[in-house]
Amino acid sequence: MAIHFQEGQQVKAGDLLAEIDPSQFKVALAQAQGQLAKDKATLANARRDLARYQQLVKTNLVSRQELDTQQSLVSETQGTIKADEAAVASAQLQLDWSRITAPIDGRVGLKQVDIGNQISSGDTTGIVVITQTHPIDLVFTLPESEIATVVQAQKAGKGLVVEAWDRTNKQKLSEGSLLSLDNQIDTTTGTIKLKARFNNQDDALFPNQFVNARMLVATEENAVVIPTAALQMGNEGNFVWVLNSDNKVSKHLVKTGIQDSQTVVISAGLSAGDRVVTDGIDRLTEGAKVEVVEPAKQGANS
Repeated sequence: MAIHFQEGQQVKAGDLLAEIDPSQFKVALAQAQGQLAKDKATLANARRDLARYQQLVKTNLVSRQELDTQQSLVSETQGTIKADEAAVASAQLQLDWSRITAPIDGRVGLKQVDIGNQISSGDTTGIVVITQTHPIDLVFTLPESEIATVVQAQKAGKGLVVEAWDRTNKQKLSEGSLLSLDNQIDTTTGTIKLKARFNNQDDALFPNQFVNARMLVATEENAVVIPTAALQMGNEGNFVWVLNSDNKVSKHLVKTGIQDSQTVVISAGLSAGDRVVTDGIDRLTEGAKVEVVEPAKQGANS
């Protein structure tokens, strides 16, 4: 066995990856081709005899039975040649399969076998795994409450930009575009799957990598935005704790708009400049006075 790739390299569809020792397949092909040539010669001779018999039967120099027998021999040999041709095709296919080529463009992973290893069609590990990375697709989910907004943007012919951020949401990795939405909602999570595509020419994204997706659906001017940590859910709906000038808190019911993992738009219930509590919320009661700590200090409350 010979290996013709380097681990981690980019390959094109059709590139040679590995070769299995072709000796036995070449021998089998030569045998099949030899048998085909032999039977073709036999057929040619049988056809010549048939032509002579067809002339001789007119003068009764051969019987009708002899003519029929020769015709059967020609037909039988024709069938044999078809079987020979199938055998040649099968042997050629086996020889071709001894050269293993890349089925797709992609990045080659770590090799699963070494030179000298024996492999068979029943092996489940294969020789190597190729993953397509140029482009690469990202699947993420969207709350069902936001589906209408995305669908409307698509119907308007607006190309939706999708950004991939790292696990900490601090570094933008790549930018792509939305391809499609799934055709059904996951009832257990109340979300729908979306697929975005990234050119990924810089290899910033890897298969099975965890990323956070951000999709720009619309731009809201002069929107009131608060940290997601400040938004709470109660029996009456969404609410936030708001600080007055005396640093006393009061509960404000709010209506939310677009949100991501860090911020949420408040469409009603707050005004620009209102101070909201983001930490220690579970200990608050109506009218409680809190100590406002600078954001740089741990335990910040606003």
